[in-house]
Amino acid sequence: MKNYLLLLVGLTLWGPAAHAQAPLAHNPVVYADVPDLSIIRVGKTYYMSSTTMHMSPGVPIMKSTDLVNWKLVSYAYDTLTNVDAMTLANGKSTYGRGSWASSLRYHQGTYYVSTFAQTSGRTHVYSTKNIEKGPWKAVSFRPSMHDHSLFFDDDGRVYMLFGAGKIQLAELTADVSALKPGTSSQVIIENASAPAGPNLGLPAEGSQLFKVNGKYYLFNITWPKGGMRTVVVHRADKITGPYEGRVALQDLGVAQGGLIDTPDGRWYSYLFRDYGAVGRIPYLVPVQWEGGWPVLGSPAGKVPEMLPLPANKSLIPGVVASDEFTRRKGEPALPLVWQWNHNPDNQRWSVTKRPGYLRLTTGRVDTSFVMARNTLTQRTIGPVCAGTTALDVAHLQAGDFAGLGVLQRRYGLVGVQASKGGKAIVMVSAESEKPVELQRLPLTQDKVYFKIECDFRDRKDVATFFYSLDGKAWQPVGKPLKMAYTLPHFMGYRFALFNYATQAAGGYADFDYFRITDKLTK
Repeated sequence: MKNYLLLLVGLTLWGPAAHAQAPLAHNPVVYADVPDLSIIRVGKTYYMSSTTMHMSPGVPIMKSTDLVNWKLVSYAYDTLTNVDAMTLANGKSTYGRGSWASSLRYHQGTYYVSTFAQTSGRTHVYSTKNIEKGPWKAVSFRPSMHDHSLFFDDDGRVYMLFGAGKIQLAELTADVSALKPGTSSQVIIENASAPAGPNLGLPAEGSQLFKVNGKYYLFNITWPKGGMRTVVVHRADKITGPYEGRVALQDLGVAQGGLIDTPDGRWYSYLFRDYGAVGRIPYLVPVQWEGGWPVLGSPAGKVPEMLPLPANKSLIPGVVASDEFTRRKGEPALPLVWQWNHNPDNQRWSVTKRPGYLRLTTGRVDTSFVMARNTLTQRTIGPVCAGTTALDVAHLQAGDFAGLGVLQRRYGLVGVQASKGGKAIVMVSAESEKPVELQRLPLTQDKVYFKIECDFRDRKDVATFFYSLDGKAWQPVGKPLKMAYTLPHFMGYRFALFNYATQAAGGYADFDYFRITDKLTK
């Protein structure tokens, strides 16, 4: 009867009356790169962790009161580890690696975020009493458990489920600091991809385990050859199994995630979709319960465009934001929307040496944009966006290159390059995966303005580059970049403020502001 009533409520919410009552939310709920999401509800508040891999700080935490509109409130760590690959030292990098899918949990007054990293070869667990303000306690142990799901059972035992194709179960100590002594992992599902058929492509991974009305439900993603990303759900009466599985959703390639309920008893599945150059973007799908199974979609099996939830607001300033680089006493040096490309050299950047400016000082000689230290980034957003900056280049040294870019393997840059003969505005495209200078213009003033516009509509995935000498009249430079999501970086495009030296360290660039908008030039 309860499920029947919930179904009736759901139908009412999806009917014409719902449209008349208030604006509805739409999918994607976040049109930005927020992959591998894990969501919990504590009272009436939702928290979400996600993946940002090689970025620092890492494992972003977002907060929402409606499942639709999210705001960055924390990170689980400042630095994952300080090996050469994370500091871009000795020619090494960790693009596409770093920390991967996290698992977010709340247990007996403590928040836990666990993740794993090929870069460190370890499983990492971060815990705090205050998820928004910290501090976070960090522990790590071997092995690195792939796409694991942290799970606190009702009997006080703690587990991680992990693996690809073959799903394993490992028991942890009560304080979640190590594998439980005297135990070893056991296989609980031999082939979790099987419900999607024999045409195996991507083995089932992305495990997320939930317990509802005494039953265990395991969500995984698989990707049959010639098919699309598919949600597979297994259920069991015991955590050790036996498990029975079925395909839960196979529509638009929306997959990988789990279950969340609302305070008023409605259920949703949070998932994401690969959507070209902007990255992997979150979706919500209504869930009904039938015969003890979660049935995803509205109608069943379909990802809806609209949702009976509060309307989406702009991602500015909750997920991305403009920054004038002015800081009042007690404010953080950088807002949470910013992440460094790999670990920064904190001695080489400042927002206080020249108040109202971000200063990036070179500390070494670098060979390329993607290997440079202290590149400051934040997400691009869809369907369209534009990022603008103004910088003072008076103190660049010969060989320095500073400006604004869009970061991925096939990056694009517009900036100022200094040489003994003077300075020039330069646009560089790595669309071919090798940097090519497309235009060079002489510059005879110290302040210059740059803008990059990104169009992700219908996967157009084009970035256009501009410069200005007065911040008002804009001129295109170089040519548009056809952006592409590549697996070596495994991340949606990001706006990037950069300054690196190719001849000698010590020069610096002062960035006056970074401004982001969700509109393009008319």
